[in-house]
Amino acid sequence: MSMKRRQFLILSTLSGLGLAIFAKLFRSQTAQSSNSKSTDTTNLASEPAASTLADTPSNPTGEKPLLRFVSVADTGTGATGQYAVATAMSRHQQLNPYDLVILAGDNIYNNGEIEKIGAVFERPYQALLQQGVKFQACLGNHDIRTDNGDPQVSYSGFNMPGRYYTFRRGDVQFFALDTNGNADWNAQLPWLEEELSRSDAPWKIVFGHHQIYSSGHYGLNQPFVQTLTPLFKKYGVQLYINGHDHHYERSKVINGTTYLICGAGAGTRPVGNSEWTAHSAEQLSFAAYEVYRDRIIISGIGTDNQVFDQGIIRLESA
Repeated sequence: MSMKRRQFLILSTLSGLGLAIFAKLFRSQTAQSSNSKSTDTTNLASEPAASTLADTPSNPTGEKPLLRFVSVADTGTGATGQYAVATAMSRHQQLNPYDLVILAGDNIYNNGEIEKIGAVFERPYQALLQQGVKFQACLGNHDIRTDNGDPQVSYSGFNMPGRYYTFRRGDVQFFALDTNGNADWNAQLPWLEEELSRSDAPWKIVFGHHQIYSSGHYGLNQPFVQTLTPLFKKYGVQLYINGHDHHYERSKVINGTTYLICGAGAGTRPVGNSEWTAHSAEQLSFAAYEVYRDRIIISGIGTDNQVFDQGIIRLESA
């Protein structure tokens, strides 16, 4: 048994005290601006990236996707950058209709004040909301600064039945996490394992606010590498989506999972490259996904409406 797996089994069977220690470790880790890039990245693989759709046709046979959706994070500023990304998201929706957005936290800057919802959500995404596009949100670290994020959980436009939850769209099951340091890990980790074990969806996608593998400001998140990634591997989670770091980064496949950072929804910070990186960019952007029976095509799209990265996740059992 590997050290990481042994650590996870210990953590998952500990009492609430043990999980409180984990939460303390996580809070300590996210308080740092660590750029550590050393890790065991066994089984790294990736499809090559493409600079534009024209360079590498993503769907030359004309096959229709089972599902289209997009993801974006760290959006809630109400400033020019957010509006630029929102406009690009709307343009993409006109050309490639979708009705789902994964909103991966820090939905309201700076302190999660729900009274700002018009300026930082309803007006920037008005065109998408009018088209019936549904946003599924999770809580970021800025969101919990006011009433621990409860007003956002209650806000109908974020479609959050709880602080963590799951929903299914056809062949895809999504699992939303509260990745904040004060989350109820004692309940959330067993819930996640139970829901993953029960799922018969061919595609399993987990999303939360905080990074796991990142080449940006916050770097590698060791507590989550130890506690979450063994679950992803055990139950075949193909994709983890997050924000927190304000850049775009698509990882190589790490033990069956691709890690996608889409935190450049309103502003950017510098990003480097790590051994796990397939593509990274300090660029205002969102990520778009086309789900097929045997693959998911991921596209990084900038405010110029151009695809600057493209990768493919293959379904192992297909």
